[in-house]
Amino acid sequence: MKKLLGIVTVLLLVAAWPALADNVRDIVNPAEPSVVIPPDPNAPVWQGPEAVLYDNGPLVTHPGGGAGGADASALQTALGMSTYGAGHQYSLGYSVADDFTIADPEWDIQTITFFAYQTGSTTTSTITGVYVQIWNGDPSAGGSVIWGDLTTNRLASTAWSNIYRVTDTTLTTTGRPVMADITTIGTTLAAGSYWLQWATDGTLTSGPWVPPITILGQTTTGNAIQYTTAWAALTDGGTLTPQGLPFIIEGLVVPVELQSFDIE
Repeated sequence: MKKLLGIVTVLLLVAAWPALADNVRDIVNPAEPSVVIPPDPNAPVWQGPEAVLYDNGPLVTHPGGGAGGADASALQTALGMSTYGAGHQYSLGYSVADDFTIADPEWDIQTITFFAYQTGSTTTSTITGVYVQIWNGDPSAGGSVIWGDLTTNRLASTAWSNIYRVTDTTLTTTGRPVMADITTIGTTLAAGSYWLQWATDGTLTSGPWVPPITILGQTTTGNAIQYTTAWAALTDGGTLTPQGLPFIIEGLVVPVELQSFDIE
């Protein structure tokens, strides 16, 4: 009987696991059960981009240091940090935004890869939608949308990134496999500064969460913002330091002979 009660207790903890975090931040919680979720051997694994125009920052802190030799993205609790990821749940009207700069005269942006996870998933992706728009300035400070919208699903493919989101004291846990979500963009932008805003949808009750840029020894990694009921700086819940968000822009630098000129 005692053994049966123990099994039931574990099952109840697992069922309640996604509810241990609020919808704004996925934070470290001592009540979270220690659950090992085996990888799905049939799940596709993201191979990484080939034509990178812009990479907004690193996510992996321990290459090959995660469960089964996967990569680990470690939340640095030793530095006082407490947030695994930020809420950008499309179903709740939440989103996040971060900036990028084009130094070349013109980019043909073909795809953008975003990263997200749902706590408790296997390595088979549960992500079903990514909604993207591009601003010509800070969305919280007077910018305007110049491409896209938050009603069209731009998700082209999604697969496990071979990264687990973990803490620095639990490098081999497997409850937060991070997915790489490739979106179809198809627009040309001239040199300048821009902001990406995006929201993600999935089939599980937890998240989707976007993991922040993670750099060993650093608590401040960028200047991203988050929209829930209003825009606010995206910060770690423990250190309250600003965070950046990883994304990868792929495409081509437009050759000079194909660029548009104003000629009399």
